[in-house]
Amino acid sequence: MFRNWRIGSVNGALLAAYFIPAWTLVAFNIFVAPVHGLYERPSIAVALFLSDQLQISGMSTVRAAWLLALGRLTVVAFFAIYLALLAIPRTRKSGASDEALGIALAIGSLISFASMVMASKVGEMAALRLHATELLLLLGAAIVLVIERPAAAPKAVDVADTAPLAFDKAELLHNR
Repeated sequence: MFRNWRIGSVNGALLAAYFIPAWTLVAFNIFVAPVHGLYERPSIAVALFLSDQLQISGMSTVRAAWLLALGRLTVVAFFAIYLALLAIPRTRKSGASDEALGIALAIGSLISFASMVMASKVGEMAALRLHATELLLLLGAAIVLVIERPAAAPKAVDVADTAPLAFDKAELLHNR
């Protein structure tokens, strides 16, 4: 059953298992109460940076919070698409699901890096550790994704070169 799983597929599935619930909960809290959700631990660095460094108004803070939640939900959506594609053996073997994972890793890395920089600017060390850890998880998965290539497709076989199948050697889908 697990013969055709690559390390990148397992790594992506584990990342999705972390990021989908964690970032969905943060985005949901921001959508319910934008300012209150923005000032919770996962987004406190962004909130403090916006209020201290940029000195934006209340409505602009709400818009920035919704934009952050939309970015997080976009990453969650691409991780969910990746898991759905990963469930299909043909796409898992060929590596066709890696594009959705790559998009999730790129957008998630951008959000985590920006949040990490904002946390370092405002001096929020707990948020800095959180975002640095998330960034390292995403970058590690991106490195595995780049280095590990899917298995090469088998070469085409001439029908004339192969002997006809006997009744005792039926070619079934799971024997390929």
